[in-house]
Amino acid sequence: MSSESSEVTDNLSRVRERIDHAASRAGRGAEEITLIAVSKTHSAAQIRNLYHVGVRHFGENRVQEWEAKRAHLSGLDAVWHMIGHVQSNKAAKAVRLFDTIDSLDSADLAERLDRARKDFNTEGSEITEDIEKSREREKGIERSKTARLRVLIEVKLDPGETKSGVSGEDLAPLVKAVLRFPHLELHGLMGVPPYFDDAEKARPYFRRLRELRDAIRAEAGNNLLPVLSMGMSHDFEVAIEEGATEIRVGTALFGERGKV
Repeated sequence: MSSESSEVTDNLSRVRERIDHAASRAGRGAEEITLIAVSKTHSAAQIRNLYHVGVRHFGENRVQEWEAKRAHLSGLDAVWHMIGHVQSNKAAKAVRLFDTIDSLDSADLAERLDRARKDFNTEGSEITEDIEKSREREKGIERSKTARLRVLIEVKLDPGETKSGVSGEDLAPLVKAVLRFPHLELHGLMGVPPYFDDAEKARPYFRRLRELRDAIRAEAGNNLLPVLSMGMSHDFEVAIEEGATEIRVGTALFGERGKV
């Protein structure tokens, strides 16, 4: 085993241990939490190393960056998450490149994604629909007969002006709007709190995301939005304690960011 592979294995082991401990403190099982490796700025070779030691979910922030790396990773049966802001003019390309869009933040973007998914299904895409359905079932992504696109709504937890996401006040109307689109399948919410050196300070933000989800569930009277994607390398234990079902971890797995 190369020194790089050994380091990746050690990093993953440490992250999984942290997940186990956090889940145990919350009275949950570690199997309830999906680990998404945030691979932005990291090379295809680094992604492949993590895949070979067991990681199956990867998150990218930019459509163009993932498009450049994708050809080098075509043989991997992984789930590719778009976790960065999707520009309206990139919606169609994002639908073709990613298995799930985790950063939906407006009805306008939802409409563009829905239209793009419809076109994607009609065209047959780069692989046949039957093959794609089989591939995504293996990944644990359930698809309907209409081959809907899995999406999460990004909620703005960080008050900074440059941060993306829908406000808490506008979340419920957006949920209702997204549920009306026939080619989108809404699975949950995603959020990024402000950065704190002390992870405990992020707890109220994670709790707010869960409470927003629970309020929508209470009104709808069902189990809408089962996914809560929240928590990163420095604070994911707190996020798990507050109900995260997906965590997005970059530095703790890959080390410091590289350059593509």
